[in-house]
Amino acid sequence: QVQLVESGGGLVQAGGSLRLSCTASGNIFSISAMGWYRQAPGKQRELVAQITNSEHTNYADSVKGRFTISRDNAKNTVYLQMNSLKPEDTAVYYCNAARFLPGNIPWDYWGQGTQVTVSS
Repeated sequence: QVQLVESGGGLVQAGGSLRLSCTASGNIFSISAMGWYRQAPGKQRELVAQITNSEHTNYADSVKGRFTISRDNAKNTVYLQMNSLKPEDTAVYYCNAARFLPGNIPWDYWGQGTQVTVSS
C-alpha cells in the first residue's frame, strides 16, 4: 500500500558528499516515520537515520555530525544529506517507512536500495 523509490547513490571520494532521496506513494498518510538503513558486505542492516511525523530525528552514532535527514511533505520525499563521507560508509542504503496496522501492529515498507561507494 506504500511504495518507496530511492535515488542519489553513486561513487564518491572520501570527504565528499552525496544526497539520497526517497519518494513515497500510495497510502502516505498512514506513515508514522521514515528513515534510512544501510547494509555493508558481511554486516547486518543497521539504522542510519530516522525522522518522525513530528520531525524528531535519530541518528546512528557513527554518522552524527556528518549526515542530516530531512523531509519535504509537499513532495512526499525524505532526504539523507551525507557529508564528510568515509570508506566505512560504503553500503547499500535502503529507505524505510513505518506505520501501524489496525490493532497497533507495526509494519515496515522498504525501498529497492541504492549503492553508495566511498573510495579512499
